[in-house]
Amino acid sequence: MSTTGSFSAAARELGCTQPAVSQQMKALEASAGTALLIRTGREMRLTQAGEALVRHASGILAGLTAAEEEVAAIAGLRAGRVRLVSFPSGSSTLVPGALAALRAAHPGTRVSLVEAEPPHSVEMLRDGDCDIALAFRYGTQGAEWDDLVVRPLLTDRLIGLLPDGHRLAGRPTVGIAELAGEPWIAGCPRCRRQLVEVCEESGFTPRIDFATDDYPAVIGLVGAGLGVAVLPALAIESVRPRGARTVAVEPAIEREIVALTLPDLARVPAVAATLDQLALTAAR
Repeated sequence: MSTTGSFSAAARELGCTQPAVSQQMKALEASAGTALLIRTGREMRLTQAGEALVRHASGILAGLTAAEEEVAAIAGLRAGRVRLVSFPSGSSTLVPGALAALRAAHPGTRVSLVEAEPPHSVEMLRDGDCDIALAFRYGTQGAEWDDLVVRPLLTDRLIGLLPDGHRLAGRPTVGIAELAGEPWIAGCPRCRRQLVEVCEESGFTPRIDFATDDYPAVIGLVGAGLGVAVLPALAIESVRPRGARTVAVEPAIEREIVALTLPDLARVPAVAATLDQLALTAAR
């Protein structure tokens, strides 16, 4: 109406009937609570309120168009953002390949990465501080993620680490019970609990002399002859053990590596694409 000056002209431009335009104007004036048009003979002009509405409507329509274009870009993976949290051995092994593949396939999708061990990383996900949490669990921790979407990635076996000169360093496999009298170097709290549980099932409580979340530090302490350790294969893959030997341990200790997200986030295209790339990288 602001550009055509009449109901009939507006109806022709919109491709609808004149009564339909008239009805819409009445509804709009009722919603505004004031007159928007002044009828002068066969033509109409805007009231002050009508002029204000037209002025703001132009910005609203432009904003709506921009919003539609941005949403379409996100839905089509031409844009988007994913906040990823990973434990250190995951961020040095699984994450780089997955993010490189994601960038090649969807260059408009941006991914940020911070490191945190579970359960802190899982708390970040539930608190809305990330979109995907790369985490791990051992066999006794099955129900802790029942409210989340769990994408299994791989099974990571823990490897024994002995000083070069250790009496058992030349063996391919060592029983945990054979290390009962050794000083131990333990990793993160979750891994530490699993170590104690496995050792106690084998008939002894490990004497933990050192504990650190930093896997290179664990390897350095073992290499210096200060104790023995078990480390995830992913951790050893990313750090070259110096002064230490790797051995298989029995009974086997395994952890499940997973990617976690919230049910609503799993439907976001950029999040779904990142989960897919993590799974593809883990399968290689």
